[in-house]
Amino acid sequence: MQEFGDFANIDVDKLFKGMDDQFARLEKFQEGMGDCVGRAEDEDGLVVVEFGQTGVRELFLHPKAMRLGSAELSDMIKTVLAEATADFQRKFSELADEAFGKQDNPMRFGDDPEAAVGEIRKAEAAYDRAFTDVMGELDRIRRRLEL
Repeated sequence: MQEFGDFANIDVDKLFKGMDDQFARLEKFQEGMGDCVGRAEDEDGLVVVEFGQTGVRELFLHPKAMRLGSAELSDMIKTVLAEATADFQRKFSELADEAFGKQDNPMRFGDDPEAAVGEIRKAEAAYDRAFTDVMGELDRIRRRLEL
């Protein structure tokens, strides 16, 4: 008979409680996603942008903004939009930090693709080790059964 080591002594109630807590945090995260809005405006209040998960939610141009040249207004809109997008991303990342914890937040890879590649390589190595172990065990069984 195979022994399961410490795994046999797992606290199932604690495991389920932890799962319930994770589901509750995930539900809170999903609810918060809809309310997550980045906002920015230029220093004179001529251009105001609100940015949400579906894109630009609000674009306000003060009537005085129409007195600007088209290139200047265009640059101002692009700058404020970039700031609103960055504000949204910061708030969204904070929301994800609360739900998943800073270390397990999948959003942390958005700014650091090399870290994502590193995590993928770790997962690949773990998979390779598990596959090698399983294949070794199957080979041992095959030999024992003289197949």
